[in-house]
Amino acid sequence: MRLSLLGLLVATLAAASARAQAPDAGARPADPPAAGKPAAAEDCLECHGDQGLEVALEGGEPQSLFVDAQLFARSIHGENLSCTDCHADLKGSSGGHDPKAFKTRRELTINYSEQCKQCHFANYQRTLDSVHNAARDNGNLGAAVCADCHGAHDVGRAAEPRARISRSCSKCHEAVNASYVKSVHGQALLSGESADVPTCTDCHRSHDIANPKAGAWRLKTPEMCGSCHTNEPMMKRYGLSTKVLQTYLSDFHGMTASLQSAQRGGVNPVVALCTDCHGVHDIAKVRSPDSRVMAANLVKTCQRCHPDSGASFPAAWMSHYEPSLTKAPLVYGVKVFYSLVIPFMIGGLVLQILLHLWRVVVNR
Repeated sequence: MRLSLLGLLVATLAAASARAQAPDAGARPADPPAAGKPAAAEDCLECHGDQGLEVALEGGEPQSLFVDAQLFARSIHGENLSCTDCHADLKGSSGGHDPKAFKTRRELTINYSEQCKQCHFANYQRTLDSVHNAARDNGNLGAAVCADCHGAHDVGRAAEPRARISRSCSKCHEAVNASYVKSVHGQALLSGESADVPTCTDCHRSHDIANPKAGAWRLKTPEMCGSCHTNEPMMKRYGLSTKVLQTYLSDFHGMTASLQSAQRGGVNPVVALCTDCHGVHDIAKVRSPDSRVMAANLVKTCQRCHPDSGASFPAAWMSHYEPSLTKAPLVYGVKVFYSLVIPFMIGGLVLQILLHLWRVVVNR
């Protein structure tokens, strides 16, 4: 038996050598392998390089098995991984291996996205706490997995270019993206005017994405917006004030938000946050006619929480300004008055107490 197998192997190698020395004159020369592509990928691409290669899944859906060799070679994995590093269940198998039993294409995508944790375990763990993972646990199989955001065979470097982030999210959140691209942040990002403006992941994070409708998350809005709007070098580039968070936290809305944030468990906020006045994904420049905080639109914005407010109602708001002789001089005068009178009164009371104690001690 061993001699028969040895003979068959020798005959196969001889035939292969003969074909290599005398190729078919009409055959097209093979494309040169892409630079840095692992040798194991060449074997897989003999079949998977065929654009017409597909298989019918158990549910009847057709699944293409074509892999673009050049696209894979240009990906971040192209120079470092072979096919079986991700398709580990096919290690050691030869051509014509049995197809995996998946009912739908979505089931296949979710299954193979689990392979990412072999190299990216820390990020994988973060996804377990995300709103996407919670949605899948509740039966929504359309919730994003690794391959939906990063791709499969065309994985690029994360956040390069930054505009790619919003495009990835728009696959599922099309309506949200439509608002974002018209906003002051989205227009600056897509036009390439600024690398400072936030993308989806700057606000929502990337792997441990929280539920944006949760009260505890919404109460962190001032802190989230303040991470950029208190950055003095960044705001100086655009002529924006860095006092917005400080002035917000010192007024009624900000103080109430701070108290609610300190409560354990998180609650649904009953006070105006940054996004209630400026918008969420549709934030416009404050001087834009579409801005919610434009003087002409401010009454309507306030009426969302204060339905009985009149035209003079917004005048009570300092609009993120600190009182001065030129801006709200009356408020500034009261502030100066109290800053002088209160220390004087407290100091007088303390002095009176000390004199009384001294008199008691001396006359004892």
